[in-house]
Amino acid sequence: MEMERTRGLLPELFASGGSRDRMAVEDWKNSRRPEIIELYREYVYGREPIGRPDSLRFHVVSEEIAMQGKALRKQVDIVYTGQGGEGCVRVLVYTPIGAARVPAFIYAAIKGQRVFDVELEACAAYWPAEDMVARGYAAVVYHVEDLDPDAFDEDYRNGVHGLFDAADQPRSADAWGAMAAWAWGASRVMDYLACDPQIDSERVAIVGFSRSGKACLWAGALDERFALVISNNSGCSGAAIARGKTGERLANINRGNPHWFNDNYKTFNDREDELPFDQHFLLALIAPRLLYVASASEDKWADPESEFLGLLLAQPAYSIHGYSGLDTDQMPPVNTPVISEKLGFHLRAGKHDITRYDWACFMDFADERL
Repeated sequence: MEMERTRGLLPELFASGGSRDRMAVEDWKNSRRPEIIELYREYVYGREPIGRPDSLRFHVVSEEIAMQGKALRKQVDIVYTGQGGEGCVRVLVYTPIGAARVPAFIYAAIKGQRVFDVELEACAAYWPAEDMVARGYAAVVYHVEDLDPDAFDEDYRNGVHGLFDAADQPRSADAWGAMAAWAWGASRVMDYLACDPQIDSERVAIVGFSRSGKACLWAGALDERFALVISNNSGCSGAAIARGKTGERLANINRGNPHWFNDNYKTFNDREDELPFDQHFLLALIAPRLLYVASASEDKWADPESEFLGLLLAQPAYSIHGYSGLDTDQMPPVNTPVISEKLGFHLRAGKHDITRYDWACFMDFADERL
């Protein structure tokens, strides 16, 4: 692919100081990084009104031996209260028997991906828990719809918005949307894992596919406890550069799913070139932690080339920390992952999906680096 396809039109990643390609690490950490987070709160995801609630508590609903004696299965309810009542995120955790303080993969499941009350084989295509346990990882999953509805707009009456938003005030243009709620939920799952003696909370990955991939990038940007952040086929408003993108554009995503992002984001419909950032800014917020982006060869709606370009253009944030980038600026062949010290990418053969092949690549990357 051509690295300069959109670079001349892009806002500068290091605009607040330093050269086009470099700035001091302390300036990034203390100045530029907070500026970028503020841009995304104002113009994309919105402002979450609360962090970890004081009311947060964990209730172990069930605990049993599973996977023919290879794993301990726990269902945990993460419960919290707000002025609008009580909410709960259900979490399913499989940990290898006989191992202590294992690394973990958290998966943010979306609508249609059943993970509770089904046999493991029924969800193995998109959440292969047995594969993870066999490789020495804890397999952790939550469902984004526990935080806010996924596929329909309910005017923010349900989920965490109904619990924590001020009921007597109109929503502002930068109020948090569904994506921010899903990301908030990922951090609450992390809160639980930090208390689980079987999990090494310093080696936790967050994984999202499609729309949850967009949310997980935001979760990873805000919550630096995630050691590895993985977006799979996240496309528009995920890993893909917006300027020059083919397939889904901002107007498509904002009109089709108006509840996902804040109202300010809609003002950029058909005006991507006027955004004060592009998606490499979001990916750069993960630095210097581990970051992996996955695409699919037939996923034209997501636009794999724009996803790869987003990762390439985020590399300067890793360079200032002393880490090398990918060895190529060309889209790699299908089913041929490319990795560096902190970054990974693969282009899987096939359509918009998350598969066991994707998970195997994620675990291969984590085996060496997490």
